[in-house]
Parts: sequence; C-alpha cells; structure tokens
Amino acid sequence: MTVAETLARFAAGAEIQDARMRSFVRLSLFDWATVGIAGKNEPVARAARAMALDAAANGGGATLFGGGRAGAAAAALANGVTSHALDYDDTHFGHIGHPSVAVIPAALAVAEAAQVEAAAFFDAVAVGLETACRIGGWLGRSHYEAGFHQTGTSGAFGATAAAARVLRLDAATMAEALSITATRAAGLKSQFGTMGKPLNAGFAAEVGVTSALLARAGATAAVEAIEGPQGFGPTHAGSAEAAAFDCLGAAWVFPRISYKFHACCHGLHAMLEALRSLRATGLAPGAIDSVTIRTNPRWLQVCNQPEPVTGLQAKFSYRLTAAMMLAGVDTASLEAYSAETCARDDLRALRDRVTVQADGDLSDSEARVSIVAGGLTREAHHDILADADPTAIEQRLRAKAVTLLGPAAADALFSAVTGLETGKATPALLAQQIAADSVDRSISQSGGMT
Repeated sequence: MTVAETLARFAAGAEIQDARMRSFVRLSLFDWATVGIAGKNEPVARAARAMALDAAANGGGATLFGGGRAGAAAAALANGVTSHALDYDDTHFGHIGHPSVAVIPAALAVAEAAQVEAAAFFDAVAVGLETACRIGGWLGRSHYEAGFHQTGTSGAFGATAAAARVLRLDAATMAEALSITATRAAGLKSQFGTMGKPLNAGFAAEVGVTSALLARAGATAAVEAIEGPQGFGPTHAGSAEAAAFDCLGAAWVFPRISYKFHACCHGLHAMLEALRSLRATGLAPGAIDSVTIRTNPRWLQVCNQPEPVTGLQAKFSYRLTAAMMLAGVDTASLEAYSAETCARDDLRALRDRVTVQADGDLSDSEARVSIVAGGLTREAHHDILADADPTAIEQRLRAKAVTLLGPAAADALFSAVTGLETGKATPALLAQQIAADSVDRSISQSGGMT
C-alpha cells in the first residue's frame, strides 16, 4: 500500500480503546483550548480572526476563539493561528512538532459544521493527532533539520485525517484527501520569531479542512503523492522511516507528547524541571555559589541568550530562566517574561552564577543540573519524555489554565472537554467556551521556537 492508503485505512477505521491514548487526547484538547483562549488577543490572532470574519460576511458555521463565526476552512486557519500564538502548546519530540494546534482546529471546525456527536469528534481528534505524529516520524529529523516546520507539514496530514474522519469518508476517499494534502502541506523554520510561525499552524489546519472537503466532492490526486519519486517526502528532505508506521492502530505514539508548564522555549523545560526539584528541597537563592546546566548541544543555538533584556529574549535564556526558577518566579506566567524581570538586580546576580555546557550524551528532552551552595553540591536530572502519570499532568495543566484564564473559566473549560469523552458535552459546548470573552490578554510575543 502507499503511505496515503496506509494512513487512510488506519484513520478511517481505528477504534480508540487504549485508555492512555484517550487520557492524553483529553489533556491535549484541554491544553489546546486553554492556550487558544489566552492567546486570542495576540496581534497575529486578531489578524487571522479579522480575515476569517471578513471571509464570512454572509455567515459561517464554525466558532472562532474570541467570538464570531466563519466558514470551516477559515475558522480552522484562524483557530490554528490563535492556539499557537503564545507558543505555549504541546510538542511531540518524535519529530519536533506541535500536533494539537493543527489537528484540533480542523476537527472542531468540520464537527461544528456537520453537527457531529461528541464521540465522533473525540475519535477524529485522536486519529488526527496520531497521524500527524506517525507521518512526522516517517519524514524524520532530516526533514526538520533541512528547515521545514513539522507543525505545518506533518500537522497538515494529521488535520486532513481528522477532518476526513469527522466527515466519515471511506478509506479510499480519505487516501485521496491525504494525497491532495501532499501538494499543499508547508511550513518553514525561517518563520520562527515572527508571526509566520503561528500562521504555519493555521495553514495546516486550513489545508486539512480543504483537502477533506475536496476529496468528498470528488477531487483526486497522484497515488504516490507522499512517497513517490517527486512526492512530498523526497522533495522535502524526508528520510522515509518505514518503522514509523509499525503497529499503526495497535499501539499509539501520541501519548509521548510533552506539555509546556513554563511559558518559554521547550528546550528550557527539562532544565527548569530539574531545578524545580532542587528548589523544593528548601534551597535558598542567596546561598547558591554556582549553577551548572548540561544540555543537548542543539539547544545552545536556540535558547542560550546569556544576558536577555526583553521579555521575548528571556523566553530563550537558560541563565535567566534558571535564576527565575531558583528565585521562585512563576515561570508559567506570561507576565513573568518582561524587561522588568530581566533588569532585576537579584536575578541578574544569580544569572551570572549560571554556566551552560553542551553534553552530547543527553537527548533533546533531557537536562542535568548541579548546584553548589555552602560547600555542598546538589544534582538533578530530568527527561520531559519520561513516562508520566496522566493524573499528575492533568493537575499541572489545570493549574496552568487557572494562571492563564482564571479559576472559573478554567473549571468551565475543563468540564466541557471532559464531557466530550463521556458524552455529557458536545463540540458546540467546547466552541461556546472558546468563544467566551472572559480573558483579555495581549502579550505581543508571537513566534517562538518549537
């Protein structure tokens, strides 16, 4: 079978019975909606919403973050952009991409328009997220290192699978939709640090909706559009990792997802978690003589700003965020990353006692830290991909939502998302929550790293 046929057979017929997979789909739905609501007033989000509303001057069937309705494709684009505007969403390190911000907006837009039940929507999200991760693994690191943004590329295929599943396309028609996606999936890492980065997520979501609708209407595409000699993989530096499709439908790779609990580059999170564990032992910032951070060498070119002076620079600084964590600054708060924080004398003094070193024995997701204080050395190691308890992750995601949205909005959103899995809520209820105007936040720092 072709790659499109392989993925289509899975996406059209998979039954999502794995309890761990279902738990992580629910968590990602909640986290996606949380960061989308919090980011709805970012400049890039406002622009995308204005575009969608303008396109829907005669009305539309899908809800937008922040209110208003638009056609399914435009709504998927706007909501994908908005949920990635803060760069605070989940990451899959199997291919370094953000699956949820591409897949969920496409599934929700089509589900609203088609008025499908909660179970069908939930299952569509699950197969879309898994498809994005599987084809992302097939494309491999060579694709990412060549400059392609997996959120926009593999995310588009996942969005298509999700939208097609909502539309109940059969496997043959879904394969056509995935082949159509091959000629439209796009996204470049050169957009990092600009509004173009969240736009990549929005474009992926829009492509998913459009490709599924075109296939349903009878459009066809090349049979080997993904893996053929001039297909998407060969022309986009894909490594064609055949093992990426092993046990497809029988085992799930999406639960290896990593959530952001700190409002900064994901490359800093393993270090922050390691320091968090040491701070919990009662370590006083004033007693610290030195801090040494060891990390994978690739991160030194991404998030090693030694002396940041702006909030956005702070999000990419090992030394300053380490000082923030040790000093008890809330690294989950968007407002913590500011010029004022960068200028604090106590943080600058502690920052200057931090040394960052490359360690090729550590993976992308690991960090090792050591702290010398009062003549004693304390050490810690953390891997953000280590198997985690969904219950513990849920508690931290709920705390994150309270920080971003406030207690009442966070609780209402959590109830809406959990109700999807149990059948006590509908996609329309989730849409009602993301349209609520209960948060007014404009940080204006769109376009982060991972």
